[in-house]
Amino acid sequence: MKIGYLGAGTWGVCLASLLVGNGHKVKLWDRDKNHLNNLKMKRKHPKLPEHVIPQELEIIFEIEELFDGVDIVVESVTSNGIRVALEKMLLHKQPLCPFVITSKGLEQETGMLFPEIAKEIFTDKNKHLIGCISGPSHAEEVVKKMPTSLVCSAYSKQMMILLGEIFNNEYFRVYPNSDILGVSFGAAMKNIIAIACGISDGLGYGDNSKAALITRGLHEIRKLSVVKNADPLTLNGLSGLGDLCVTCLSKLSRNYRFGTLIAKGYNMQDAQNEIGMVVEGIYSCVSALQLARKNSIPIPISEAVYNILFDHMSPRDAVRSLLSRPIKEEHF
Repeated sequence: MKIGYLGAGTWGVCLASLLVGNGHKVKLWDRDKNHLNNLKMKRKHPKLPEHVIPQELEIIFEIEELFDGVDIVVESVTSNGIRVALEKMLLHKQPLCPFVITSKGLEQETGMLFPEIAKEIFTDKNKHLIGCISGPSHAEEVVKKMPTSLVCSAYSKQMMILLGEIFNNEYFRVYPNSDILGVSFGAAMKNIIAIACGISDGLGYGDNSKAALITRGLHEIRKLSVVKNADPLTLNGLSGLGDLCVTCLSKLSRNYRFGTLIAKGYNMQDAQNEIGMVVEGIYSCVSALQLARKNSIPIPISEAVYNILFDHMSPRDAVRSLLSRPIKEEHF
């Protein structure tokens, strides 16, 4: 297939390269033209030094050219960029073709998941063209062809089948799941809990503390998921628990590393500069708390992360606040 790829971060370069390896003709675009020029000249991403970008992967500098003649569009942009990307596609690609979301997050203020934004822009009659892939997947491992399992989801069965056909190969396994909102919600919320785990490790706490954060964090995600008409059981799978584990336990996770820096006394901007990539958990934290307060659903771990990042609460005070909450019977 002819594929247009929006976003040349680590995940974008990783998946665009994978799609080329699967035999597809891929064009890659990013709004940062200097970055694109470096990719084209060096065939290397600075954050993926061991990966050589295939010569067959075409680097495109104009977004209009990206949409020209493609059968499908895949995105890996930020939460701030996805609405703009969709609007650009609506402007330059008629009739619309299938659109695949690989980014993870919640939109600021609206609290909308990315498939909801796509459906709003494309309109309900075109929702069958919208799909996503998500799950535990570090670009640094996928480019080395390490075995990886994810889920794909869509508003239509035909779109899910298409996603399996274009992404599956001998090391990259994609399972279909029809709950697109549940898949997307787990992907967005896990970044907040990863920041909490990074803070915990940065404070010198141990595995007991981190296990509690992951488990209770998953409980928070399940509780809030029903607000988005998601199936809480979806959160037990790859796009929920699986993604939560890989993001909370790995030093490859930018959200986890961001949390460790915050615990060491970095402010938000300095910590992000140190990471050198967008930390989506910051924005998801704001959106999740807005959503939770609007629906009167307590999410204490996410609120503690918010208080540390935006209200300047010390991490240790946030931990004391969590541990002083009334104890209730555990239930799911």
